[in-house]
Amino acid sequence: MKSKWLILAGACSYGVLSTFVVFAYDQGFTVDEVVGGQNFIGFLLMALVFLASRFFTKLAKSGRPSSAFGRLSQGAPLQGKDYLGLLGVGLLMASTGMLYYGALQSIPASLAIVLLFQFSWIGVLVDALLLRRLPSGIEWAAIAVLFAGTLLAGGVLGGGIGQVKLVGILLSLGSAVTYALFILLSGRVAPKGAPLKRSLVMSLGSLLLTLAVYPPAFLTNGSLLSGLLLWALLLALFGAVIPTLFYAIGVPGTGGTLASILSAAELPTAVLMSAFVLRETVTLLQWLGVIIILVGIVLPEWKKLKGNG
Repeated sequence: MKSKWLILAGACSYGVLSTFVVFAYDQGFTVDEVVGGQNFIGFLLMALVFLASRFFTKLAKSGRPSSAFGRLSQGAPLQGKDYLGLLGVGLLMASTGMLYYGALQSIPASLAIVLLFQFSWIGVLVDALLLRRLPSGIEWAAIAVLFAGTLLAGGVLGGGIGQVKLVGILLSLGSAVTYALFILLSGRVAPKGAPLKRSLVMSLGSLLLTLAVYPPAFLTNGSLLSGLLLWALLLALFGAVIPTLFYAIGVPGTGGTLASILSAAELPTAVLMSAFVLRETVTLLQWLGVIIILVGIVLPEWKKLKGNG
């Protein structure tokens, strides 16, 4: 049960990012500054958490009480192939954001989010191929419900989606694929390794790709001290530290299929933030979509809940 709540918390953490990005853009910061700042600060925060865990682990070994940090630093030693695999997972994490932000430049956000959320069935399909088993009927039912809810919550059925460019569609679908792979591989690469060390290596992979695509001009052009630091910290915390760590801990316990379904909690969170923080208009159809998505998330656990009742 703990793993499921961690996945839900990680997905909700991703859901608040769009609100912070809107505020950052409103202050005039560019995509490369926002994405670069998020991943740069995110890696630094993760490194600080990792160092703190090492400190508390040493205290525990000296006879003092153990801590959550200490427990998160415990795990099997990582091998060379583990480091390479975790760096690759980090590349997928960074690629998702880059592809999605690129899509938003050529297609409406409502369509882009719907295409991104195809990660749910893509993740189920890939997990089925890896495990060589067919998804259960309840899992396919959950995916169908999530898809219907996403169409409504994304606002696609409530009005026109405007001019659509093929490049935007391809970029959005690409972000869906990379996000699905990130969720699945978060639980498959070195699953017995220490969660904090695994998360740190993933964050490093994300940072390396980000710096390669977006050179860190924000470090020298004064943007950080002109307001970017606040948004970089918030985006790093909710977009790099919390979800990376929570997925690293949670996905090995839930499996890829259930993790993909639970991750759909990101969209309802984004809609709620848009309504109550950004004060954007959310239609009745969108609220209905949010409710349907929540039903889809609970659906795979329905039999278990009934069995325990």
